[in-house]
Amino acid sequence: MEFTHPIVIDPTGRDIHGEAARIRERGPVTPVELPHGVPAWAVSSAPLLKRLLTDPRVSKDARRHWHRWLDGEVSPDWPLYTWVAVRNMFTAYGTDHKRLRTLVSKAFTARRTAELRPRIEEITAALLDRVAKAGAGGGADGHAVDLREEFCYPLPIQVIGELLGLPEELGPELRAVVDSVFHTSADAAEVADTYARFYAVLGELVAVKRAAPGDDLTSALIAAHEEESGTRLSEQELLDTLMLMISAGHETTVNLLDNAVHALLTHPDQLAHVRGGRASWDDVIEETLRAEAPVASLPLRYAVEDLPLGELGGPEGSVIRKGEAILAAYAAAGRDPEEHGPDAGTFDVTRAVKDHLAFGYGVHHCLGAPLGRLEARVALPALFERFPGLALAVPTDELRPVDSFISHGHRSLPVLTG
Repeated sequence: MEFTHPIVIDPTGRDIHGEAARIRERGPVTPVELPHGVPAWAVSSAPLLKRLLTDPRVSKDARRHWHRWLDGEVSPDWPLYTWVAVRNMFTAYGTDHKRLRTLVSKAFTARRTAELRPRIEEITAALLDRVAKAGAGGGADGHAVDLREEFCYPLPIQVIGELLGLPEELGPELRAVVDSVFHTSADAAEVADTYARFYAVLGELVAVKRAAPGDDLTSALIAAHEEESGTRLSEQELLDTLMLMISAGHETTVNLLDNAVHALLTHPDQLAHVRGGRASWDDVIEETLRAEAPVASLPLRYAVEDLPLGELGGPEGSVIRKGEAILAAYAAAGRDPEEHGPDAGTFDVTRAVKDHLAFGYGVHHCLGAPLGRLEARVALPALFERFPGLALAVPTDELRPVDSFISHGHRSLPVLTG
């Protein structure tokens, strides 16, 4: 399979679905060019992507299996550097991944997640009070409120902050650096600054928790180890695992809430299904995850050896060569007509099958998926019950996407609270 005529990925993510459609039109596996001219194979076929995500011949460890990294061609000023350079379960392979995921799983338990529900309800109620107060402020725009800023964003960041035991004073800096990690058109100076600031704030968090451990995820991670071997997270793995928990622990949920609200407000017939009892809020959540994947494309995976795609149900004669990079095109796969039929691009909460890959698949399936779903199950019905007349304050074509081809959401979501 020759790497010719790649689709150049727009690092600003201005047209996620248009770009995803162009990728699908080129076939289940398509050559793409990432920022700085970095080549990768975008996989948009849902069935093929599932097989690749569970194939032991596919790695996430750039240091071992990406020829560009091994050849010294990946520099710290690359906008995606943090995504491939960190040392945590996100970038681990084989036994390293099993060790790291086991350690994190012990701290990120189903019990700990379930116990958060009352607190999520409290935070949600307080934020809705804030939205109501902001909407009552009047002004030229009447009751217009930026719902992403006032609700979709602060809910997950406060939940993950409390889960981690994050001191309140570190919150604003943490939010700023996480936003920058997802800024995929960042210049070299911003990339370097983000990297340094992230480790500085994580170092402060770890120092605080070492001095005064608590019943929180950071303290649990500091103490985590494998009972069989007694090996602990290294200091770098600890910091990078916290980085993963913070980044993945809120960005996906922010976009899930943002996209669900937008989808319902632009599809009033679908909101009517929910209000009429013909669909549930779980239907809304899963259909949003399918049709509006919060993470549009996830970098990167690498072929450990040559991958004949015909063996995996892909195009016969096509091979991803050893050491080449693979981009999981989740937004494209979520709307794959081969998987969801000719109306795959339609938001339909009554759709019988809403299978998606929004939280990954296989051994790298997101550990935080239950928490993200829980937050959405609490937040969405509470929002629409509190503001039954909720409506967009501007035409949908005036909404701007976040500046990223990875993160899929809006920079702001102005609404009328009614």
